[in-house]
Amino acid sequence: MHNDAKRGLVSERKISKDAIALGVDRNGIHSLPEEKNVGINDSLKMESFGSNRSFITILAKDTEIGFSVKQFSETKKGISTISQSAEHKNMDSREHERVDGRTSRSATSSTNMNHLENSPWKNDSVDSDNRTATGIKKMRCNMPPKSRTLIEEMNRILVRRRASSRAMKPRWSSKLDLEILSARSEIEHAPLITNDKELYAPLFRNLSMFKRSYELMERTLQVYIYKDGNKPIFHQPILKGLYASEGWFMKLMGQNKKFVVKDPAKAHLFYMPFSSRMLEFSLYVRNSHDRTNLRQYLKNYTDQISAKYRYFNRTGGADHFLVACHDWAPYETRHHMEYCIKTLCNADVTQGFKIGRDISLPETYVRSARNPQRDLGGRLPYQRPILAFYAGSMHGYLRPILLKHWKDRDPGMKIYGPMPPGVASKMNYIQHMKNSKYCICPKGYEVNSPRVVEAIFYECVPVIISDNFVPPFFEVLNWDAFSLILAEKDIPNLKHILLSVPEEKYLKLQLGVRRVQKHFFWHTKPLKYDLFHMTLHSIWYNRVFQINVRK
Repeated sequence: MHNDAKRGLVSERKISKDAIALGVDRNGIHSLPEEKNVGINDSLKMESFGSNRSFITILAKDTEIGFSVKQFSETKKGISTISQSAEHKNMDSREHERVDGRTSRSATSSTNMNHLENSPWKNDSVDSDNRTATGIKKMRCNMPPKSRTLIEEMNRILVRRRASSRAMKPRWSSKLDLEILSARSEIEHAPLITNDKELYAPLFRNLSMFKRSYELMERTLQVYIYKDGNKPIFHQPILKGLYASEGWFMKLMGQNKKFVVKDPAKAHLFYMPFSSRMLEFSLYVRNSHDRTNLRQYLKNYTDQISAKYRYFNRTGGADHFLVACHDWAPYETRHHMEYCIKTLCNADVTQGFKIGRDISLPETYVRSARNPQRDLGGRLPYQRPILAFYAGSMHGYLRPILLKHWKDRDPGMKIYGPMPPGVASKMNYIQHMKNSKYCICPKGYEVNSPRVVEAIFYECVPVIISDNFVPPFFEVLNWDAFSLILAEKDIPNLKHILLSVPEEKYLKLQLGVRRVQKHFFWHTKPLKYDLFHMTLHSIWYNRVFQINVRK
């Protein structure tokens, strides 16, 4: 077996030793943030990866698109899961990654992973008529939600939950709880700040409270990272691709010396470092339509740390947090992690996301692990001739509605379906964003989309059309200062709404986009107020305002 496989590492060709252990890329579909299909040249050439305590075997088939999971066995600390064999030629839903397994004839390359794709099958985007005709039950992601929570109601929910904590009272008291309570008092009585050299005041709900909270986090916060759990599901960050946010946080948190402590008795918060992406890739049996084993795997993990340590049981997990970007994370963490602070890309209130406790994590599509800020920026406001732009796949029920109303209807509304694969198409997509005043960000199969962050990167005002979606860092950021959030029912009036925005307001929105950029950047060495620190701060901030103490 290849040495990397023996060490439990997944290798990607042409990635240096100090780069990411596992890269995710969408060759051929770079131009479409939600177009989740592997290009025709993508392949997975891997036989196995594991370690002396855990082992995963994946057999590559000679078929073009199939592979089978022969066995998964995780035995460390009493956790054990066996994944049934399953061969397939088609994957069954939106989140399932296309894994193109071709058997390698070379022993030296048999364990190399060229691409671990983070996309569903193109052919799985079946329209509702076809599903009805074949008698297949219509998937939830292809149907409008039964209930809708709009941004105004989300604001009201946040205010209510700030006023009264729903967190479980600890089973026994701790001086660390008193430190957090003291921090809360200081934040609530923060000195008034109207202008700051480092922060742009309109971006924040309350600049004074944010500034004071951030200072207290830097001075006070201590985090313990559980060592339990085996690679590749635990402790193995993915730094490229659609789900890179969870990997970047895992990597940077693990390297941090300011906030991380080795003694759990000194910790205010506890981090459970698993990858929701690798959980799905490692354990999901293709075509099974059954994700129960993924949830059970995490339940076994929480049972293990509850038995081994006393901290999870003290608060029911209220001082524990996770960071997960895969669409299935809300399901995987339900019940056994119900009271934990969940930092999720799929921030959907209809799937259990709790405003005021959970954090909406920006979904950042990272194309280069070495340079995550490559090719950013855009034209000045008066040099953007396109009113609105969208291009992408027809995932979900909403995007076809957008195209029905606006494709080829108006020269100022550049609304397209999927662009063809290739570098030229990728550059065309980016140039469209850089030349547009507004970038349309409609939901796909799920409420979240990397287009929101991409619009910010290219200095295009994001227009979010996704009912029930809680925008990133909702507890601290004022999204009205740099975006438009519209109801799905507003699509027929989209152009009228955009044209009705006064020029002065548009210029303020565009300035807000440029000023908020730095809060959405990953850095190999974290900087103050960057995406790593914003994520950690929101976890800290929500814990501060949700803590309950035993009197």
